[in-house]
Amino acid sequence: MSMKLPHAHPSPALGEEEPSPSPPPQRRPRGFASGPAASAGAGAAGPPRRRGEREREREKERTKLRERHRRAITSRMLAGLRQHGNFPLPARADMNDVLAALARAAGWTVHPDGTTFRSSNQPHLPPPPPQLGMFQVAPVETPAFINTLNSYAIGTPLDSQASALQTDDSLSPSSLDSVVAERSIKTENYGNSGSANSLNCMDNDQQLLRSSAVLAGDYTKTPYIPVYASLPMGIINSHCQLVNPEGVRAELRHLKSLNVDGVVVDCWWGIVEAWIPRKYDWSGYRDLFGIIKEFKLKVQVMLSFHGCGDTGSGDVLISLPKWIMEIAKENQDIFFTDREGRRNTECLSWGIDKERVLQGRTGIEVYFDFMRSFHMEFRNLSEEGLISAIEIGLGASGDLRYPSCPEIMGWKYPGIGEFQCYDRYMQKNLRQSAVSRGHLFWARGPDNAGYYNSRPHETGFFCDGGDYDSYYGRFFLNWYSGVLIDHADQVLSLATLAFDGAEIVVKVPSIYWWYRTASHAAELTAGFYNPTNRDGYSPVLKMLKKHAVILKLVCYGPEFTVQENDEAFADLEGLTWQVMNTAWDHGLPICIESALPCLDGDMYSQILDTAKPRNDPDRHHASFFTYRQQPPFLLQRDVYFPELRTFVKCMHGEAPQNGEG
Repeated sequence: MSMKLPHAHPSPALGEEEPSPSPPPQRRPRGFASGPAASAGAGAAGPPRRRGEREREREKERTKLRERHRRAITSRMLAGLRQHGNFPLPARADMNDVLAALARAAGWTVHPDGTTFRSSNQPHLPPPPPQLGMFQVAPVETPAFINTLNSYAIGTPLDSQASALQTDDSLSPSSLDSVVAERSIKTENYGNSGSANSLNCMDNDQQLLRSSAVLAGDYTKTPYIPVYASLPMGIINSHCQLVNPEGVRAELRHLKSLNVDGVVVDCWWGIVEAWIPRKYDWSGYRDLFGIIKEFKLKVQVMLSFHGCGDTGSGDVLISLPKWIMEIAKENQDIFFTDREGRRNTECLSWGIDKERVLQGRTGIEVYFDFMRSFHMEFRNLSEEGLISAIEIGLGASGDLRYPSCPEIMGWKYPGIGEFQCYDRYMQKNLRQSAVSRGHLFWARGPDNAGYYNSRPHETGFFCDGGDYDSYYGRFFLNWYSGVLIDHADQVLSLATLAFDGAEIVVKVPSIYWWYRTASHAAELTAGFYNPTNRDGYSPVLKMLKKHAVILKLVCYGPEFTVQENDEAFADLEGLTWQVMNTAWDHGLPICIESALPCLDGDMYSQILDTAKPRNDPDRHHASFFTYRQQPPFLLQRDVYFPELRTFVKCMHGEAPQNGEG
């Protein structure tokens, strides 16, 4: 194929294999061959240098393959030790961690500095713990339990901490997925951390015991991180009216008792500017902010320029404005479109950012007018400090991404998704970019990129050595990700102008499945050009740094990420640390949001370790944490409040009181 890398198909323009000077060998189209190499003719120094370059490129590719193979073997070995041997290995374990764990299991003593000696002739094993439901714990009064809690104190390296907790050998594989998660000491559980049924079987004393073990770290000397809790989505109806003021007050009263710093409120474009362009109704939000002010809580506002549907039933809960949907009856190209021509009505296509197709306004102008209206309506609350930050929705679900994995189109995890660039305006943009490169035949989307639920190896574009790394593939992916960056750049420029110094937040999604493959297919379809040989997040974060925004990352729980790692080659922690380290390298502050309701102390512990990395020499930490819960807090009070209260204290750098864990 003419699309592959140069070392796979070397140019026949040079070489002594051609004894006859005529006819000359057929050259490739302009732009496929290297300019300097093509103009070098039959120079004496040309062929050896080119052969050497090709050999070096081949060796680099072979080295990458060997390294990926080695990492895959190591990952399977570590997973086996964690799952079948109950070894408390850190998420990024190396051979030193493995040797230390094996030595401790054999009864040896291993100090943090590596000093190792035999402590006794018999392996040191904890006494058999009694049965508690479907899992076992050591009694509170036993030295083993006390030593376990003491090992969490700050100053003791996490890599050297061992757990005295032993899981029941009779647990099912599905339960072990929750018990043995691929994380550091935060996954040393008492039982099935992700099962709501196990929580329902426990009384409050057992919940507090489990919370004590997982959140027993000393966080009193750590930075203060504000905690925000999201309010339920349905508190404002489609007519922008506050539905149940007294219910909101009860919700806020319980949140205040937890000592949270504030709440998150979604302001929906489809509600505020629902019926007539430029006619904004903020009445329901004005009433809501007044009630929040009574409780002296801060507010983070999420400006949502997308719709929200119930993918289970297909009924749309919050759509785009009605006047937008009227325009769409005549011009469906205002929506993102897949290769089959199916329209995604969740948000507007970025192809109309500069097209006056919205009753005389461009997409960018519509967003700016909405943001300016919000600022004029609530300027006094911002000046009083009630509104602490404003999150700008930039794509599907409010994230900075293409709607590449819509469940309404039949997508299911871990499908790679599809490119969303087939509306008329995106195709026009692609054609202009291809013409500027001098290759008009590149003005098309990939025809071998599979479907929503395809796997990378099933496609010719995303498979190892596939077309994603060809000359055309690089051009297309650069253009596709560039549209994402340009859209965010333009919207944030106007947001900075509209809000005049307010804290602005942008959420980047965690597309972690297929992260351990070469192409990172799911990230590519979402708009992040991040294969193994390229850092796709650096250009995005560099742009965000220019606008001085706060980067929001999504944190998932162990029970959500372990289930299909083997099938999807997922690596949530690897992706999270790549984005976090790149953000810190660019001097970009970050914040954390929970993707799912926190069901137990294990997820809280994981969030704490992400928000406050203990071993970071530069002492980086999150700016704030946002708790996203689906049912109201009142429905969770009896089950989740004890651990949530302890978690908030740890985030604030306070010591939990007796009885709180």
